[in-house]
Amino acid sequence: MRDEGQVTVSQEQEVATVWFDRPHARNAMTTAMYEQFTDACIRPSVDRTLRLVVFRGVGGKSFVAGTDIARFLSFTSGDDGVLYEREMEAHLQSLFAISVPTLAVIEGYAVGGGLNIAAACDLRIAVHGAKFGTPIARTLGNCLAMPNYARMLAGFGESRAKRMLLLGDLLSAREAQEAGFLARLVAPEAIEDTLAEVIAQVLANAPLTLEISKEAIRRIQAGDVPDGDDMIRRIYGSADFRAGVAAFTGKAKPVWRGE
Repeated sequence: MRDEGQVTVSQEQEVATVWFDRPHARNAMTTAMYEQFTDACIRPSVDRTLRLVVFRGVGGKSFVAGTDIARFLSFTSGDDGVLYEREMEAHLQSLFAISVPTLAVIEGYAVGGGLNIAAACDLRIAVHGAKFGTPIARTLGNCLAMPNYARMLAGFGESRAKRMLLLGDLLSAREAQEAGFLARLVAPEAIEDTLAEVIAQVLANAPLTLEISKEAIRRIQAGDVPDGDDMIRRIYGSADFRAGVAAFTGKAKPVWRGE
């Protein structure tokens, strides 16, 4: 039986930590894990004692390495892609709905869906050696939903975003910091101390000011984002996407035909 992984929540006083737990697969997200992720994001709205929510990958070698590719084996049309991207955005919206600050702790890979989750958090800290990217152009041949493109541009700037999207580059943690994507960049052995320092800094601040600042930024960012369903439908309905999934699962190099 295939390991579906799990997303769990631990709590220490005013801080909840959401753990992505599938380390043998670099914490790649299964359908069950996404559902648990949304449930975990709903928790702060119920528990009003929480002041901060931290997101981490179990194992120390990956934050989240995207969606489990097995999810795409059943796709037969572009409409499957539209439904999938809408579902993914709904999961991320549950993260955006958290009224207290959110913090991603990135060790190893934050790629694909993992990068989308990290970009949706308010703050990010990472270790040297962490990698960031969306190498869809050289792996599956799929695309992102428009809000994720917008967050990539906001987080990394146009030039770096295009490197990730058009070249399939994985950016270093140093490049992510230079782009302003990271609040802290530290040696792996310093991550726990740095996390404790950032937590203390957040908890020392006025909670209502943090909540209102988050909501103000959310309202500004919720401005018109163009609809992209036509592009998603074209990509997920293409022969190239089906070939990319087959090549990835078969550990072969895809042959792109542009159709």
